[in-house]
Amino acid sequence: GGAGFEMRQALRPAAQTARPVAQTARPLALRRRLSTLHGGADALRKPYPPSHVLTLGEINPNVLSAQYAVRGELVQRAAAIKEEMAAGSANVPFKKVLECNIGNPQAVGQSPIGFNRQVLSLMVCPALLDQPGVDALFAPDAIARAKEYLAAIPSGVGAYSDSQGFRIVREQVADFISSRDGLPASPEDIFLTDGASKGVGFLLSLILRGGGSDGLLVPIPQYPLYSATLALQETHMLGYELDEAAGWSLPISLLEAELEDAQAKGVATRALVVINPGNPTGNSLPYDNMVECIDFCAKHGLVLMADEVYQENIWDGGRPFHSFKKVLMEMSPRPNLQLVSFHSTSKGFLGECGLRGGYFEIVGFDPEVKAQLLKLISIGLCSNTLGQIATGLMVQPPRPGDASYEIYSGERDAILASMKRRATMLVDGLNALEGVTCNQPQGAMYAFPSITLPPKAIAAAKDAGKVPDTFYALALLEATGIVVVPGSGFGQKEGTWHFRTTFLPPESEMTDVVDRMTAFHADFMGKYA
Repeated sequence: GGAGFEMRQALRPAAQTARPVAQTARPLALRRRLSTLHGGADALRKPYPPSHVLTLGEINPNVLSAQYAVRGELVQRAAAIKEEMAAGSANVPFKKVLECNIGNPQAVGQSPIGFNRQVLSLMVCPALLDQPGVDALFAPDAIARAKEYLAAIPSGVGAYSDSQGFRIVREQVADFISSRDGLPASPEDIFLTDGASKGVGFLLSLILRGGGSDGLLVPIPQYPLYSATLALQETHMLGYELDEAAGWSLPISLLEAELEDAQAKGVATRALVVINPGNPTGNSLPYDNMVECIDFCAKHGLVLMADEVYQENIWDGGRPFHSFKKVLMEMSPRPNLQLVSFHSTSKGFLGECGLRGGYFEIVGFDPEVKAQLLKLISIGLCSNTLGQIATGLMVQPPRPGDASYEIYSGERDAILASMKRRATMLVDGLNALEGVTCNQPQGAMYAFPSITLPPKAIAAAKDAGKVPDTFYALALLEATGIVVVPGSGFGQKEGTWHFRTTFLPPESEMTDVVDRMTAFHADFMGKYA
């Protein structure tokens, strides 16, 4: 029919369709002139000159210098082994790669919390709320929470939010902080971000002025986010070493010495980073040590950046979590301090790493500086909206009496209790190995054992062009399939070697992890004795 003919004409290649009248009607002289200007038909047949391709020497050198060990050489080799195993071409003495390199709980088998996923499902597809039988599929409090969010966010999760984040979620975060600390918090001081890492990036972009003269005090060992970001921004990383022998404590004398040394070199120190509970060390700072940190920052006019994403992961009852904000507000007289506190949906017992939810709260900032921070964040429009909802669900879970409370609290308690058992099992196994010592983790989800490597192993590493703990970790991977991160990727005291491992594999597999490590370590030490 006519419609079919028109569709065929529309789909016919341009070369088969009639030329527009205006083109065919061009005077012959004009067509010849255009042909001459463009070099004629021969010019159209000449190949284009080879296009220029960027080389490593032409990209931003700061990208080349930045390193992120958590997804570095070990992870790349593990990915290659997994591809070989999938293709049936791997020649390895194990059946499974165990990824203990990163705090990514759901990647190693942890199930998501049911209530949160129910609410998220309804937010993604609000039409489900109008379907018959929705009450049989979703808990009544999950339905009520989704409706509450949708009423406050009529455009849904598919539209941009305010740059600072959904107001309703920021109010929930403020309520959470007030309840946790017993102190008021304002949604105006809270910014929702794509995980804590993005928030850290915003604050560093705000306070570091470029030009290579600024510095940031960062713990050693540290989470490589900080060293990599500082490399990108041409900022001096002023590492202060935590005291491993004293349970990875934070000696204030070292902060003073590092600051004095930076000043002597013309480096302007801008902020102090504290990771509490610690990553990769698993330490939890005592209250008095936190007071000292606050006094130090107030004395020297430094911003205190408190990375508190592991606040739910506390394993030592004698070292409960205290937020830096709570400690600051309880000090008398209260110091004048600029404080930023970070939190995330990725850790704790949720493990919602892929949803990229998080927030930071600022305290003591000048309103004009705060306005510039909001402008900086606005350049990226807003954080992802599902991550924002996940943050709201993190800080406002079901309460006693709610329909989902019993199931929710049971899931939470089971995950945390299992993590604690796995931590003890792993660290006990590590401490039984020759030349290995490991502090019991007080918090977070990592162990950071120290390894005394034989001289022959260190020499073999040098011959292979590897740092000794990387050499050890690569050998562990090839022999057992266990992926860890060398301590050199986090920074460590000179002359010492470590690796970081999570205790996140399923509890049913943790005995196998310890057994594999034990057998490998004995063979490695014997080989290089």
